Amino acid sequence: MPSQTELLLRLGVQDSLVGQAQTDTSPLPDDVAGQAADIPVLSTDAPPAREDLLAAEPDLVVSPTEYEFTAEQGFASIDQLAQNGAQAYVATGGCADRRNTAEVTDVLTDVTNLGDILRVPDAAADLARDAQDRLAAVETAIADHPRLTVAQVYVEGNSLGAIGAGVEADIISKAGGENVFDPNAPEFADFFAAEINPEEIISRNPEAIVFGTASPQQEEQTRTYLRTTFPDIPAVKNDLLIAVPQSDLYPGTLGNIDAVETIAARLYPDAFK
Repeated sequence: MPSQTELLLRLGVQDSLVGQAQTDTSPLPDDVAGQAADIPVLSTDAPPAREDLLAAEPDLVVSPTEYEFTAEQGFASIDQLAQNGAQAYVATGGCADRRNTAEVTDVLTDVTNLGDILRVPDAAADLARDAQDRLAAVETAIADHPRLTVAQVYVEGNSLGAIGAGVEADIISKAGGENVFDPNAPEFADFFAAEINPEEIISRNPEAIVFGTASPQQEEQTRTYLRTTFPDIPAVKNDLLIAVPQSDLYPGTLGNIDAVETIAARLYPDAFK
């Protein structure tokens, strides 16, 4: 994913990259985009096909989740990569046994691990230190503010879903929000998100709503849906509908830190003046 490409570029290993994938799902930040200009594109809107990935002859494949290695989807499995001399690294927060309990700081584990694997521990230490400092700055800024209640949702057509667990939920917590959905609730036992009825949002009456967006059109469609469906809840009345780039919500990306900063600044604007 571009989020993993960004992380590798910030570790300074651009000369080792033989491929980038899912490039149309989100843009790279402006300050590193130029470094990726000559890296071959293996796929645009989905993980690369098995043949395309194997043809690049990588030694290491870095991914946000285990989904990218689903053989049934036509992707190279971890075993197939191993048979071709490649290892796989799945982001800590994207591993199947960690997905529902992932935390923002899991990306620091990834930074350290990849720094060791790629033999750039100093660059990794600098990157991790900067991320820790940014999280600490948010924590300090909002320390004395009462926590606002937050619902994190996704909208697909007329289908409404809630996010109650995973790194997405921890982003809300790190930003100072109190999630109106309990990560220990049965509906989030096996997956970090669940489809819900609009009444679930109305009954919880959140003061803010966070949602991921992949394009300006999708953002506007989601805003319209939320304003039309929930005109009387505080989040809509006070215009606290907070859009975050979907790519910043993926496991194993420095964008998780950006998301914490974005949400905290909207929830507690006085804390960042």
